[in-house]
Amino acid sequence: MNRNVTLTVTSLLSILLFLLHVSDDIARGIDTLGPINLIGVSIFVVWLYGTLTLGDRRSGYIIMLLGALFGVAGASTHMILGVSHTLANKPDGALFFVFILWALIVTATFSAVLAARGLWKREWARKDKA
Repeated sequence: MNRNVTLTVTSLLSILLFLLHVSDDIARGIDTLGPINLIGVSIFVVWLYGTLTLGDRRSGYIIMLLGALFGVAGASTHMILGVSHTLANKPDGALFFVFILWALIVTATFSAVLAARGLWKREWARKDKA
């Protein structure tokens, strides 16, 4: 499979998993719904725009890399702070919560590796001059 297609798919999957994660946080009362969430919405919009529209450009790779690192940091925070351990002992949707955390960390990390590799391997100088 083409590297760019794989990066696009993993980036879109990371966005979906992160949105599910944030929604689950709000539904469980870990986070609140309010005007501050518009910052998160704008981050997701930029990440989605970078993935779908700027995917072949250097700026798209940078946006996907930053988005992936954002996804890894967000999910890792729950594991480091122990929120996932507290919720894992509750029977109501704990499996879904923990699965989303693991899946988000895996796909976002893979997406970050692909984006970094794409930035490192691509010859941007030739493409920008053409």
